[in-house]
Amino acid sequence: MMGKRPYVICHMVQSIDGKVTGDFLRSDRCEAAAEAYYRINRDFRADAFACGRVTMEGSFTGGWYPDLSAFAGQNIAREDHVADPQLGYFAVAFDRQGKLGWKTDKIIDDDPGYNNAHIIEVLCEEVSDAYLAYLKSIGVSYVFAGSKEMDLTIALHKLNVLFGIDTLLLEGGSILNGAFQRENLVDELSLVVAPITASQEDKPLFMDSPMTGYVLADAKPLEHSSVWLRYKR
Repeated sequence: MMGKRPYVICHMVQSIDGKVTGDFLRSDRCEAAAEAYYRINRDFRADAFACGRVTMEGSFTGGWYPDLSAFAGQNIAREDHVADPQLGYFAVAFDRQGKLGWKTDKIIDDDPGYNNAHIIEVLCEEVSDAYLAYLKSIGVSYVFAGSKEMDLTIALHKLNVLFGIDTLLLEGGSILNGAFQRENLVDELSLVVAPITASQEDKPLFMDSPMTGYVLADAKPLEHSSVWLRYKR
Protein backbone atom coordinates (compact mmCIF):
# COMPACT_ATOMS: atom_id res chain seq x y z
CA MET A 1 0.00 0.00 0.00
CA MET A 2 2.89 2.35 0.79
CA GLY A 3 4.74 1.62 -2.45
CA LYS A 4 4.17 5.00 -4.10
CA ARG A 5 6.44 7.79 -2.96
CA PRO A 6 8.47 10.66 -4.42
CA TYR A 7 11.98 10.19 -5.81
CA VAL A 8 14.18 11.73 -3.09
CA ILE A 9 17.31 13.72 -3.95
CA CYS A 10 19.36 14.84 -0.95
CA HIS A 11 20.70 18.20 -2.17
CA MET A 12 23.23 19.89 0.12
CA VAL A 13 26.28 22.14 0.32
CA GLN A 14 29.03 20.48 2.29
CA SER A 15 32.62 21.02 3.35
CA ILE A 16 35.45 18.81 2.09
CA ASP A 17 35.16 16.79 5.31
CA GLY A 18 31.44 16.19 4.84
CA LYS A 19 29.92 18.75 7.23
CA VAL A 20 26.71 20.63 6.36
CA THR A 21 26.38 23.13 9.21
CA GLY A 22 28.72 25.68 10.69
CA ASP A 23 30.57 28.93 10.14
CA PHE A 24 32.21 27.60 6.97
CA LEU A 25 28.90 28.20 5.16
CA ARG A 26 29.36 31.95 5.75
CA SER A 27 32.99 31.94 4.66
CA ASP A 28 34.16 33.63 1.46
CA ARG A 29 35.52 30.23 0.45
CA CYS A 30 31.98 28.86 0.41
CA GLU A 31 30.32 31.71 -1.47
CA ALA A 32 30.67 30.21 -4.96
CA ALA A 33 29.52 26.79 -3.76
CA ALA A 34 26.45 28.33 -2.12
CA GLU A 35 25.56 30.22 -5.30
CA ALA A 36 25.92 26.99 -7.31
CA TYR A 37 23.77 25.14 -4.78
CA TYR A 38 20.89 27.59 -5.20
CA ARG A 39 21.23 27.57 -8.98
CA ILE A 40 21.13 23.77 -9.07
CA ASN A 41 18.16 23.81 -6.71
CA ARG A 42 16.26 25.92 -9.25
CA ASP A 43 17.42 23.84 -12.21
CA PHE A 44 16.14 20.59 -10.69
CA ARG A 45 12.56 21.91 -10.99
CA ALA A 46 11.44 19.43 -8.35
CA ASP A 47 7.86 19.34 -7.09
CA ALA A 48 8.91 20.15 -3.52
CA PHE A 49 11.78 20.70 -1.13
CA ALA A 50 11.85 19.38 2.43
CA CYS A 51 13.64 20.49 5.60
CA GLY A 52 13.51 19.72 9.29
CA ARG A 53 12.24 22.12 11.91
CA VAL A 54 15.61 23.65 12.82
CA THR A 55 16.54 24.28 9.19
CA MET A 56 13.14 25.83 8.45
CA GLU A 57 13.56 28.12 11.47
CA GLY A 58 17.02 29.19 10.41
CA SER A 59 16.11 29.77 6.78
CA PHE A 60 12.50 30.98 6.79
CA THR A 61 10.66 31.59 10.09
CA GLY A 62 13.45 33.12 12.17
CA GLY A 63 12.11 31.33 15.26
CA TRP A 64 8.85 33.32 15.35
CA TYR A 65 5.90 31.52 16.96
CA PRO A 66 2.25 32.62 17.10
CA ASP A 67 0.07 33.25 20.13
CA LEU A 68 -2.25 30.25 20.07
CA SER A 69 -4.56 31.51 22.83
CA ALA A 70 -7.18 32.52 20.26
CA PHE A 71 -7.47 28.86 19.24
CA ALA A 72 -7.83 27.41 22.74
CA GLY A 73 -10.64 24.92 23.24
CA GLN A 74 -10.63 23.70 19.64
CA ASN A 75 -11.18 20.03 18.93
CA ILE A 76 -9.59 19.10 15.61
CA ALA A 77 -9.82 15.61 14.15
CA ARG A 78 -6.49 14.02 13.24
CA GLU A 79 -7.23 14.08 9.52
CA ASP A 80 -4.93 15.29 6.76
CA HIS A 81 -5.70 18.81 5.57
CA VAL A 82 -5.09 19.77 1.93
CA ALA A 83 -5.64 23.51 1.78
CA ASP A 84 -5.36 23.81 -2.01
CA PRO A 85 -4.77 20.71 -4.16
CA GLN A 86 -4.07 22.83 -7.27
CA LEU A 87 -0.85 24.37 -5.97
CA GLY A 88 2.15 23.10 -7.90
CA TYR A 89 5.26 23.67 -5.75
CA PHE A 90 5.65 22.82 -2.09
CA ALA A 91 7.79 23.43 1.00
CA VAL A 92 7.57 20.37 3.23
CA ALA A 93 8.34 20.99 6.91
CA PHE A 94 8.99 17.91 9.05
CA ASP A 95 7.82 19.35 12.36
CA ARG A 96 6.78 16.49 14.65
CA GLN A 97 5.34 18.55 17.52
CA GLY A 98 4.20 21.64 15.61
CA LYS A 99 6.82 24.19 16.69
CA LEU A 100 7.17 26.24 13.51
CA GLY A 101 5.50 29.62 13.25
CA TRP A 102 4.31 30.53 9.77
CA LYS A 103 2.69 33.87 8.93
CA THR A 104 1.36 32.87 5.51
CA ASP A 105 0.65 29.67 3.62
CA LYS A 106 3.65 30.17 1.31
CA ILE A 107 7.38 30.68 1.64
CA ILE A 108 8.41 34.31 1.13
CA ASP A 109 11.98 34.42 -0.15
CA ASP A 110 14.13 36.38 -2.60
CA ASP A 111 15.22 33.16 -4.31
CA PRO A 112 12.65 32.01 -6.93
CA GLY A 113 13.66 28.44 -6.14
CA TYR A 114 11.88 28.79 -2.79
CA ASN A 115 9.53 31.75 -3.12
CA ASN A 116 5.78 31.00 -3.27
CA ALA A 117 6.20 27.35 -2.32
CA HIS A 118 3.01 26.26 -0.52
CA ILE A 119 3.77 25.01 2.98
CA ILE A 120 2.94 21.46 4.05
CA GLU A 121 3.53 20.59 7.70
CA VAL A 122 4.29 16.91 8.41
CA LEU A 123 3.17 16.27 11.97
CA CYS A 124 2.63 13.56 14.56
CA GLU A 125 -0.81 13.12 16.07
CA GLU A 126 0.36 14.37 19.48
CA VAL A 127 0.42 17.94 18.11
CA SER A 128 -1.98 20.34 19.85
CA ASP A 129 -5.48 21.13 18.56
CA ALA A 130 -4.72 24.84 18.84
CA TYR A 131 -1.75 24.51 16.48
CA LEU A 132 -3.85 22.64 13.92
CA ALA A 133 -6.54 25.32 14.10
CA TYR A 134 -3.87 27.97 13.61
CA LEU A 135 -2.49 26.22 10.51
CA LYS A 136 -5.99 25.99 9.05
CA SER A 137 -6.60 29.67 9.73
CA ILE A 138 -3.63 30.73 7.59
CA GLY A 139 -4.18 28.14 4.86
CA VAL A 140 -1.23 25.85 5.56
CA SER A 141 -1.69 22.20 4.58
CA TYR A 142 -0.73 19.40 6.95
CA VAL A 143 -0.49 15.61 7.04
CA PHE A 144 -0.03 13.16 9.88
CA ALA A 145 2.72 10.55 9.82
CA GLY A 146 2.67 8.67 13.10
CA SER A 147 1.31 9.04 16.62
CA LYS A 148 4.38 10.19 18.59
CA GLU A 149 7.27 9.25 16.28
CA MET A 150 7.55 10.22 12.63
CA ASP A 151 6.96 7.51 10.03
CA LEU A 152 8.75 8.81 6.95
CA THR A 153 7.38 6.13 4.64
CA ILE A 154 3.81 7.15 5.46
CA ALA A 155 4.74 10.82 5.07
CA LEU A 156 6.24 10.32 1.61
CA HIS A 157 3.29 8.22 0.47
CA LYS A 158 0.86 10.95 1.50
CA LEU A 159 2.94 13.67 -0.16
CA ASN A 160 2.78 11.72 -3.39
CA VAL A 161 -0.90 10.77 -3.29
CA LEU A 162 -2.40 13.95 -1.82
CA PHE A 163 -0.20 16.57 -3.49
CA GLY A 164 1.20 14.83 -6.57
CA ILE A 165 4.81 15.22 -5.42
CA ASP A 166 6.94 12.96 -7.60
CA THR A 167 10.37 14.50 -6.98
CA LEU A 168 11.43 15.82 -3.56
CA LEU A 169 14.63 17.69 -2.71
CA LEU A 170 15.73 16.75 0.81
CA GLU A 171 17.69 19.73 2.12
CA GLY A 172 18.50 19.01 5.76
CA GLY A 173 19.40 19.31 8.37
CA SER A 174 21.66 16.53 9.46
CA ILE A 175 19.08 14.83 11.71
CA LEU A 176 16.35 14.68 9.05
CA ASN A 177 18.82 13.57 6.38
CA GLY A 178 20.01 10.79 8.67
CA ALA A 179 16.46 9.65 9.36
CA PHE A 180 15.79 9.35 5.62
CA GLN A 181 19.06 7.48 5.13
CA ARG A 182 18.28 4.98 7.91
CA GLU A 183 14.96 4.20 6.23
CA ASN A 184 16.60 3.71 2.78
CA LEU A 185 14.60 6.63 1.39
CA VAL A 186 17.43 8.59 -0.26
CA ASP A 187 17.54 7.74 -3.98
CA GLU A 188 20.19 10.23 -5.05
CA LEU A 189 22.80 12.57 -3.55
CA SER A 190 23.49 16.01 -5.02
CA LEU A 191 26.47 17.41 -3.15
CA VAL A 192 28.08 20.77 -3.83
CA VAL A 193 31.46 20.53 -2.11
CA ALA A 194 33.04 23.80 -1.01
CA PRO A 195 36.87 24.04 -0.91
CA ILE A 196 37.06 24.34 2.86
CA THR A 197 37.01 22.12 5.94
CA ALA A 198 34.62 22.65 8.83
CA SER A 199 34.96 22.82 12.59
CA GLN A 200 34.90 19.76 14.82
CA GLU A 201 31.49 20.56 16.30
CA ASP A 202 29.76 21.02 12.94
CA LYS A 203 27.25 18.40 11.85
CA PRO A 204 27.70 15.76 9.12
CA LEU A 205 25.60 15.16 6.03
CA PHE A 206 23.80 12.27 7.76
CA MET A 207 23.45 12.07 11.54
CA ASP A 208 23.50 8.49 12.91
CA SER A 209 23.28 6.88 9.48
CA PRO A 210 24.16 3.29 8.52
CA MET A 211 26.79 2.20 6.01
CA THR A 212 25.22 2.62 2.55
CA GLY A 213 26.67 2.23 -0.94
CA TYR A 214 26.19 4.69 -3.81
CA VAL A 215 27.41 4.84 -7.41
CA LEU A 216 28.93 8.01 -8.87
CA ALA A 217 26.63 9.36 -11.61
CA ASP A 218 28.41 12.63 -12.39
CA ALA A 219 31.18 14.93 -11.18
CA LYS A 220 31.52 18.52 -12.38
CA PRO A 221 34.14 21.10 -11.40
CA LEU A 222 32.55 24.44 -10.51
CA GLU A 223 33.90 27.94 -10.06
CA HIS A 224 36.50 28.73 -7.37
CA SER A 225 37.51 25.10 -6.70
CA SER A 226 34.04 23.79 -5.81
CA VAL A 227 32.75 20.47 -7.16
CA TRP A 228 29.25 19.10 -7.83
CA LEU A 229 28.97 15.37 -7.15
CA ARG A 230 25.94 13.24 -7.97
CA TYR A 231 25.54 9.73 -6.61
CA LYS A 232 22.70 7.23 -7.09
CA ARG A 233 21.72 4.21 -5.06
